[in-house]
Amino acid sequence: MLAAFTFNTAENLPVGLLELIAGSLRVSVSAVGLLVTGYAVTVAVASLPLAHVMRAVPRRHVLTGLLAALVVSSLVAASATSYWLLLAARLLTALAQALFWAVLGPVAAGLFAPGVRGRVVGALSVAGSLALVLGVPAGTWLGRRSDWQVPVALPAALGLISLVTIAVLLPTSRPEEEPAAYGTGPDARRFGTVLAAGTLSATGAFTGYTYLVKFLGEVSGFSPSTVSTLFMAFGAACLAGVSITGALLDRFPRAALTTAVAMQVVGMLGLYAAGADPLAAVVFLVLMGGALGPVFMTTQNEMLRCAPGRTDLALAANSGAYNAGIAAGAALGGLVLPLADVRGAFLVGGLLTVGACAVLLGGRLLCHGPELVG
Repeated sequence: MLAAFTFNTAENLPVGLLELIAGSLRVSVSAVGLLVTGYAVTVAVASLPLAHVMRAVPRRHVLTGLLAALVVSSLVAASATSYWLLLAARLLTALAQALFWAVLGPVAAGLFAPGVRGRVVGALSVAGSLALVLGVPAGTWLGRRSDWQVPVALPAALGLISLVTIAVLLPTSRPEEEPAAYGTGPDARRFGTVLAAGTLSATGAFTGYTYLVKFLGEVSGFSPSTVSTLFMAFGAACLAGVSITGALLDRFPRAALTTAVAMQVVGMLGLYAAGADPLAAVVFLVLMGGALGPVFMTTQNEMLRCAPGRTDLALAANSGAYNAGIAAGAALGGLVLPLADVRGAFLVGGLLTVGACAVLLGGRLLCHGPELVG
């Protein structure tokens, strides 16, 4: 959980430090924004190939190596005096995170009985969500009261604690012999359905979420200080969503995914239709926040259940597809803005998420089709 919190904090820290980094390194804010976009693209591209290359290496060695890479890259990033060195350090962190999420799930879930593995996935997701609620705001606060290098260096300390803990306590075993190395109910059709729905949902979410500040200011009419508070509320809703969903995940794994995607539809289309009203905007913003974290969490849990082969490869494919959706959504939203106002980005994002719901419904009908015929 500490490692998950640290990786997600390191990933998103530049969001709160954009102007400080840009001023210090004498580059544009949009160039610093590429530190986030490039990170997501790297995770999307590298997740599955890295998981395949490292599939035979004991997970204790893999995790300690990934955390060592996080420690080194954080220290290099904090000492960077040029944009390109900072970018290189960020890409090293992204490569480590690309494999981290593929390995972490099977290792953590394998320490527990199959009947409670949903709660394990939920705990890891809570830790990841805390990065947005606690890690990034705290890093932003610290950076504005010192230098941006200080919060950027902190993941090195947290990563070192995680590294030592895992190196000392985690057993060494062959990856294919671990209890959660393979899905509990292999299903290639369900795997494809979940992968497609998760990618569509991520693309839809980030088509709008990337431009949420612009929406809340221009459409809902909130002041900049209020927008900052609403971002905290969005993060708190995300944390509440993964906490509640995690508690129910073992009992209702399929329903949890469908519910999260449907709630994202309501939140995004509600913002499009009624976001000009401040009260309605807050309600639908909370609904969208409450869905964003659970969507990824529930797809990860489904990978542990329906993976047609090794779960680490299935989780790598899911993480890569989700991050591809993040990058595609941000780009798509940028294309929509010149053609329509920012509300249009939420309409397009909401319709893409409707597509994700349709994929899940179609997958369920195909699944039950043979049973009905028989």
